[in-house]
Amino acid sequence: MLNRNTGVSAYQQVDLETAVQTADPHRLILMLFDGALMAIAQAEVAIEQRNIPQRAAAINKAIAIVIEGLKAALDPEAGGELADRLAALYDYIAERLTHANALNNAAPLKEAANLLRTIRDAWAEMPEEARKKTYATS
Repeated sequence: MLNRNTGVSAYQQVDLETAVQTADPHRLILMLFDGALMAIAQAEVAIEQRNIPQRAAAINKAIAIVIEGLKAALDPEAGGELADRLAALYDYIAERLTHANALNNAAPLKEAANLLRTIRDAWAEMPEEARKKTYATS
């Protein structure tokens, strides 16, 4: 008999893989933001539940998304000063997440989530014309 949780997880994984394969670069960045924010929310719940392994895993996932996804996607040549500032902000966010993990404290998680949400919302509001210019150079 199929475990319901296993079936749901498999479906979600296939759904995510399909979304990634069909998404344009702008949507992929939004997915990274959403993934980081979801991992931070999971870490907050884990802190409340005093679940150290879950907290650590969620925070590590958020850090990986921020550094290996969002920061790595920046193009310093095309982005100039803005890309440099975002890179520094992503480093700061990763530092706050590390601090939250080390101290088992939700306050730095909330700060990191607020910063990411602000950038995500600005990214989501980017006009279509600006999106075309952003990816025409890559």
